[in-house]
Amino acid sequence: MGRSVVLAGAARCPRCSLPPRWCTCDMLPPVETRLAVHVLIHRHESRKPSSTGRLVARAVSGAATHVYQRETRFFPAATVTVDRLGPEGEVWILHPNGDPQPLAAGAGSNSSHARRHVLLLDGTWRQSGEMLRTVEGMGRCVCLPHASDEPSRNWLRDQAEPEQLSTAEALMGVFRAVGDQGAEHGLRLHFELHVYATLLARGRREMAERYLGHSPLLSDAIGALEQLHARKANS
Repeated sequence: MGRSVVLAGAARCPRCSLPPRWCTCDMLPPVETRLAVHVLIHRHESRKPSSTGRLVARAVSGAATHVYQRETRFFPAATVTVDRLGPEGEVWILHPNGDPQPLAAGAGSNSSHARRHVLLLDGTWRQSGEMLRTVEGMGRCVCLPHASDEPSRNWLRDQAEPEQLSTAEALMGVFRAVGDQGAEHGLRLHFELHVYATLLARGRREMAERYLGHSPLLSDAIGALEQLHARKANS
């Protein structure tokens, strides 16, 4: 197995926390959406390169990040308030234990979700449960409809159950539910490139190539792949 440059103490990009030669922050265009996207990220998650909540914050135009810190004598509570979510409108808090009703109401109509806010909880399942209790009552807690049985493509972390999705994949599901296929596809490319580059940064070349073999990057983001590989060759 190759040496992992993530574990070797190399300099890192301040946005994605990957070494500069593996940074993909500016390789793809930003994701445009009419949804107002917010990420409540647990403080223990906020510096991890594998965090897809951080990926959402840097890939989706206008996305806002709020760092959650459990209230202790050392860390005062820092969370989201209704006012910080922006102008009035429906707020969806995404969690598997939420309302099982489908999110497809108004799908395909930009005006129908122009003022809808989506709050994503980014952390471990235990941390997400804690954050959910903190924001309870701020909006409607919803879960995604089961559109497919495909397992998560987040090869950076082991999932307890195949249907458990990363934060970025959950947002893709929201985009799909409201009929925003362009945003879904754009975020998919950001996500797949992020996973691929991070696997390479960890020295997991064989795993990265297996991942790439089933990725839309090969057809829809070949330029970004060429840029990444050229940067590696020149480093």
